Parts: sequence; C-alpha cells; structure tokens
Amino acid sequence: MLSKFLHEKQDYFFFVFRVIVGLLFFLHGWMKVPSIINGTFGLENLMFYAGIIETIGRIMIILGLFTKAVAFIAAIEMLGALFIAHFPSGLNPLTNGGEPAVLFFTSFLVLMTQGAGKWSIDAMRRG
Repeated sequence: MLSKFLHEKQDYFFFVFRVIVGLLFFLHGWMKVPSIINGTFGLENLMFYAGIIETIGRIMIILGLFTKAVAFIAAIEMLGALFIAHFPSGLNPLTNGGEPAVLFFTSFLVLMTQGAGKWSIDAMRRG
C-alpha cells in the first residue's frame, strides 16, 4: 500500500526535493553575497565564485532549468569545498563542518542523474 502511494506520488516528492535543495543551496550562497557586494570576496577569492554558483544555481535548480549541468557544476563545487575547506580539519564531515557539503554533493548527484523531473522548465523544453 505504501509502495503504491509513493510510486503514484513520486513526481510530487521529487519536485519538493528539488525545490528544497534549491532553496537551501540559495541560502548557503546568499550568506556570501554581502561579502561579494562590499568587496571582501573579490575575483581572486574562491568564495566569490562559490557565492555566484550557489546564488544563480539555486534559481536554475528551483526552476528546473539546465538542471543536470547546474547540478554537475554545483557537485564539483561541493567537492572543492570538502577538500579545500573541510578535510584539512579532519576526514569526518560531522566534526570538520563538512556535513552540508556532503549532503549537497549527494543531492546534486541525484539531480545530475535524474534531471529536474516532470514539473520543470527542462521538461517543458523537451515537450
């Protein structure tokens, strides 16, 4: 019974998944925007590029626009965050602060392989 319900509603659940991941990714990037605007994070700073990817990428993920490509770029960014910012403090994401990066990376793997789903601009473009 539960399996049938989940199967029938999978498009709804995937839509909610995509939007929540997009919103959280936006919040992750939005924290960096004031530092980008006031010049703390300039073009030479990786956080500048992370903020751009996270802020613009979230809009595209929520809308389901070029989802696979955006998820690929975002997944690479999260790997970079793990190796550059978190792993120097230890390999355990629970103690090095890397748990959000691991969860985002995993979410982006799903979006890379599955695409945006039924309710997205990508689906409308396919016809």
